[in-house]
Amino acid sequence: MAATSSPTVRRRQLAGELKRLRLAAKMTIEQVASTVDWSPGKLSRIENARNSINLRDTRILLKIYGVEGAEADALLEVARRARERGWWQQYGEAVPEWFQTYVGLEAEASSIARYQSDLIPGLLQTRDYATAVHSAAALNATAVDIERQVDVRMERQARLTDADAPELWVVLSEAVVRRLVGDREIMHDQLSQLIESMAIPSITLQVLPFSAGAHPAMDSAFSIVTFNPPTPGDVVYLEYPTGALYLEDPDDVSRYRLMFNHLRALAMSPEDTRRLLVGVIQDLG
Repeated sequence: MAATSSPTVRRRQLAGELKRLRLAAKMTIEQVASTVDWSPGKLSRIENARNSINLRDTRILLKIYGVEGAEADALLEVARRARERGWWQQYGEAVPEWFQTYVGLEAEASSIARYQSDLIPGLLQTRDYATAVHSAAALNATAVDIERQVDVRMERQARLTDADAPELWVVLSEAVVRRLVGDREIMHDQLSQLIESMAIPSITLQVLPFSAGAHPAMDSAFSIVTFNPPTPGDVVYLEYPTGALYLEDPDDVSRYRLMFNHLRALAMSPEDTRRLLVGVIQDLG
């Protein structure tokens, strides 16, 4: 099993392996939980990567499943690294717990597909645009709080210039590029940066025009985060003001992937998108 740089992803890898080993041992969650005097819910949360697992408990499970030698050593190393701190944890409350999971997934993604209906995605925001967005959303936040949240957003963007940067495909509602966030200068710089980002081979940007009419994602924005092996499964991420929803069921992921493909087909081509952005910038003066 390859090591990864994200403890969130390591936890998912370990969870998938522990579930695979239990099934290979032909044991139910209830049987294993009874053997170690745990509640079935505890083991279920570990296997679904909802809870982390310490080294002692990992050893116990590996012994029950008859895993030893090099395979056990490799899994224990993943367990150790799964409990390390991610870079985002240094920012404390600026990264709420419900968002830490997404940042950890994003840090190891091989591709990200994003549909956004109201604002530029965080990975493509300028600092001034991000500050305006956070200022509008965090009504009771101090200037220091907002600055730390923006710092996190800027730190996340460094992933796009890594040697193993993820493929990023973004579809934006036309409303996103026409909504004035901050002032005209901020919006001018933001749209200019979007155009510049389109020159990066790993980034594809399309605008879904108003003329496309009704479409399947009118009531939601979402991301589909994909990973290279051995990380199991893709994740759909849906965010709301005080939390987030992570969908991992293959049927749910397939539904959102079909939805995204439909949006891509309805959207302008990247070249037409570029022309639209240039026109909006000219309108800003």
